[in-house]
Amino acid sequence: MPQSLNSSQEAPAWAPAVLRCAAIYNLLWGALTILFPEWTLGWLLDAERLLALDPLTFVFWQCIGMIVGVYGVGYWVAAADPLRHWPIVLVGFLGKIFGPIGFLQGLWLETVPLRFGWTILANDLLWWIPFGLILWHARSAAVSPDRR
Repeated sequence: MPQSLNSSQEAPAWAPAVLRCAAIYNLLWGALTILFPEWTLGWLLDAERLLALDPLTFVFWQCIGMIVGVYGVGYWVAAADPLRHWPIVLVGFLGKIFGPIGFLQGLWLETVPLRFGWTILANDLLWWIPFGLILWHARSAAVSPDRR
């Protein structure tokens, strides 16, 4: 991947908009999760299971919201120059790969309800193709002959 790119190499025109959308989505999701952990977990759990949760679970859920919000800040920064800030996109892409893996493990162990799956669609799978394409463009720019 490139450390620096010359000015003739640009990201696809859609890449900044995608990263800004990802930033706004992550900042909103993170803020809602931090400010209203019971409410956001209520989207994912039935009332009986929600009421049975240990209070510490809500703290951990809020911490997840903080992490998601920080990703949002990173995506906003990366939107300014997606090829230059490819490491931010890569870290986000990896998170969007490992999130579904963790979800599948939770399903397998029966510790996460299937209802959590909608978050995987919106938080992770939706972004695989655009983030992957941004990284592909960054890689292509790094190995292009006009880089010299």
